[in-house]
Amino acid sequence: MKNPNFIGSWNIEPISICDDFICYFESNVHRQEKGITHSGIKLDIKDSVDMTIAPLEMKNNIIIKNYTDELFKCYLKYVEEWPILKEFVSEVRIGPFNIQKYSKGQHFKKIHCERSGAATMNRVFAFMTYLNDVQEGGSTYFSHYDLEIQPRKGLTLIWPAEWTHAHRGNILKAGNKYIITGWMDFPI
Repeated sequence: MKNPNFIGSWNIEPISICDDFICYFESNVHRQEKGITHSGIKLDIKDSVDMTIAPLEMKNNIIIKNYTDELFKCYLKYVEEWPILKEFVSEVRIGPFNIQKYSKGQHFKKIHCERSGAATMNRVFAFMTYLNDVQEGGSTYFSHYDLEIQPRKGLTLIWPAEWTHAHRGNILKAGNKYIITGWMDFPI
């Protein structure tokens, strides 16, 4: 049976991609910024440390290329599950995405969706890959479905960017939480 909330989930292979990304993030401290949102740095909404990965890096960095290749395989499985997508989403583009680190007490505080105005209208899907297991807190909460997804290393989610999939990150109660998150867009 198809998932009635339209949130697809798969595991990235090999799982070592997750460790590679955490190492990449931690070894590039000079590229890290506090809680970037679409409208700038807003720690009252998003309390995290982020690193943005640009499209050019996707072609020139083997770690990033391996991940985006695996992510695209997940997307193809998503389209298999929902064949109507083939009729109006003939092509998607993975634009810039973020590696994010949350430490104890941090989280994305505000319920939000990924397509919320003219500047984000090209977003079709959101994606997220958890880079490590989280034991206490740190779940992703989809409010309309009362669904909490606990971070598990390699677990990758794809969901519609619409208001129907409003979500937030719950407070991390121990350790660190690392994720990759971004969007699949209609090409412009």
